[in-house]
Amino acid sequence: MSGHSKWATTKHKKAVIDAKRAKSFAKLIKNIEVAARAGGADLAGNPALELAVQKAKKTSVPIDNINRAVKRGAGLTGEVVDYSEIIYEARGPQGSALLIECLTDNKNRAASEVRVAITRNGGSIADPGSVAYLFARKGVVSLPKKDLSEDDVLMAVLDAGAEEVKESGESFDVHSEPTDLRAVVAGLEEAGIEYETDEVEFVPSMQVELDADAARKFLKLVDALEELDDVQNVYSNAELGDDVLAELESDD
Repeated sequence: MSGHSKWATTKHKKAVIDAKRAKSFAKLIKNIEVAARAGGADLAGNPALELAVQKAKKTSVPIDNINRAVKRGAGLTGEVVDYSEIIYEARGPQGSALLIECLTDNKNRAASEVRVAITRNGGSIADPGSVAYLFARKGVVSLPKKDLSEDDVLMAVLDAGAEEVKESGESFDVHSEPTDLRAVVAGLEEAGIEYETDEVEFVPSMQVELDADAARKFLKLVDALEELDDVQNVYSNAELGDDVLAELESDD
């Protein structure tokens, strides 16, 4: 899932941290290459590239890797980098919905691998449009609660165009229109509030609560999808309640 998965509490035990980190690096590098290809290698004149580089640095991607990705994406190394963005729609356990965002240089491979991961792990491919309407594209900033109240956060981001502040476990999520995301981040920085991630994501309009059995199947499905090289993000409307999370923790 994207940076601040609600299911992280369950997944961190299952994940092999080094493998996840390598996968995370690969995703960030791909984003840099795509931004450099679209707008050139000059960070000052390419806001998307500047943002992609910032995110990579924040995640401790080595600077040599970042520089190489910028050059490769901008075509300065003679290599051709050509990625397509594709979104697949799927159904998971108990009627949950998934959007799978891919960035690939081989559409056939991506389609085949995503299909296999879904069908082998209890999901089903959904018809185009039958799942996407359940989600809206939003800017999402996640920040640790610490000793902040919802009002503290709201005061910092309201004028920047934030739509709502939602509690998410030990974090707050600030939702905005994608175009207001940078202003929201600037509002938090101005107020001296630290944040963890800022992304444009697909946010579900309503959520489906899973029981423990369905949650186990769901996490297996998400893990299988996230392991694929072409998959950048997996979004879902599945909700795992505290009691379900507690039961899953006791599985380990």
